[in-house]
Amino acid sequence: MRENDMLEKEEIFSKVLRAGRRTYFFDVRATKADDYYITITESKKFTEEDGSFHFKKHKIYLYKEDFAAFAEILEEMTSYVLNHKGEEVISERHQKDFKREFFNEYNQKPEAQQVAEPSVSSFTDIDFDDI
Repeated sequence: MRENDMLEKEEIFSKVLRAGRRTYFFDVRATKADDYYITITESKKFTEEDGSFHFKKHKIYLYKEDFAAFAEILEEMTSYVLNHKGEEVISERHQKDFKREFFNEYNQKPEAQQVAEPSVSSFTDIDFDDI
């Protein structure tokens, strides 16, 4: 079999989920015995100070004999998170006015850097001491 035929045979079905700096690839692939399994790949983009970038990838191989248990535990875990914390993202990094502090290497004092500007002019001012 030609190399190109092997590549076509290996990857059967794919879906991509783009999520900010992360991209998730879900692929159905074939084994040499022509059975199917799933790979889930997380690819995360990192930008260097000089503007260059690289990707770090992590891959999970999921075989048919583990599908039911994997799906059951994934459902249990996602339900737990949603039942206890809801669907709203509450991480401060996701807030429009989040400021990350960087330490100056010479005097070790924090320097605030604006990460994102608010895009909506009307908002509710909340004092977290009231919560």
